[in-house]
Amino acid sequence: MAEFDAIYEEEVEERFTEEFLIDPVIIRGAGNMTVFGLSNRFESEFPSTLCGRVAPEEYKATITRINCVLRKTLPVNVKWLFCGCLCCCCTLGCSLWPVICLSKRTRHSIDKVLEWENNHLYHKLGLHWRLNKQWCDSNSMMEYVLLIEFIPKIPIHRPD
Repeated sequence: MAEFDAIYEEEVEERFTEEFLIDPVIIRGAGNMTVFGLSNRFESEFPSTLCGRVAPEEYKATITRINCVLRKTLPVNVKWLFCGCLCCCCTLGCSLWPVICLSKRTRHSIDKVLEWENNHLYHKLGLHWRLNKQWCDSNSMMEYVLLIEFIPKIPIHRPD
């Protein structure tokens, strides 16, 4: 006769390690302009690895919010970068500080959007979005990508 009170740890451990093996989804910048590794937009095409985890409409709404932040901030960053490059020799490089600060502010704004999205939707679905710096495949430069990680489901042991 089977023991109903027995805990089979092997099955739980196997399922737990399988969920850790899921690679995160990487969404690269798809724009035609990049300022300090941050592209001016991300592709809104739904990745097939998220099928069954999140609705395509929710995914597209998140990407649209991120692209709106980029659309508002990056043109200003480019103007400051152009002005900073023109004055770089006269200011010994100090004219590039506004661009660096604006770029940091843009990344912070995107992080805020992702934090709100994670707290209101994606953590409930077992997903976590974040902006991550990675090496480009084609050259030796760094770029910012959106990383969608899968949160492992930890089995809950309830006392009898």
